[in-house]
Amino acid sequence: MGRGRVQLKRIENPVHRQVTFCKRRAGLLKKAKELSVLCDAEIGLVIFSAHGKLYELATKGTMQELIERYSKHTGGPQLPDEPMVEPMDAIREIGMLKQEIEVLQKGLRYMFAGGCEYMSLDELLVLEKHLEIWINQIRSTKVDIMFQEIQMLRSKIGENMNNTDFTNMLHPLTIADNIF
Repeated sequence: MGRGRVQLKRIENPVHRQVTFCKRRAGLLKKAKELSVLCDAEIGLVIFSAHGKLYELATKGTMQELIERYSKHTGGPQLPDEPMVEPMDAIREIGMLKQEIEVLQKGLRYMFAGGCEYMSLDELLVLEKHLEIWINQIRSTKVDIMFQEIQMLRSKIGENMNNTDFTNMLHPLTIADNIF
């Protein structure tokens, strides 16, 4: 005896709904793969769950390539290589930069005045973040300079070793006979 016909309406029980989603999603992905293999078809499948999680399948190549091919075929708009970033409103950006400059100037006054000026917790956290970034940059630069100096000293030592005649020099661990 076969299964009864499933009534197509939203499943009210969230647990049953999630189980059905997982099972049917897996079945749909499996059927898409089978169709691709059997018929040598290129298939792209995109599924968004009720919670917004993305599930996708591109049987040949990548989903991006498949979407571009679809756009060319339908005459739709082409996808850009880089995702478009909306430019920030200039006035808002200027305001944010002024605020950041003000916090940094206040932080400098705070540090040079020995902590006499009042700063809020948020301002102190921003100042701490900037100080940590600056310390890391300073340490990195310091290490680079020290590495360059070590390389320079090694090359000078190498040059001196090549130019020095060691045949007449005593070995530092040997003692001359006439001393004793």
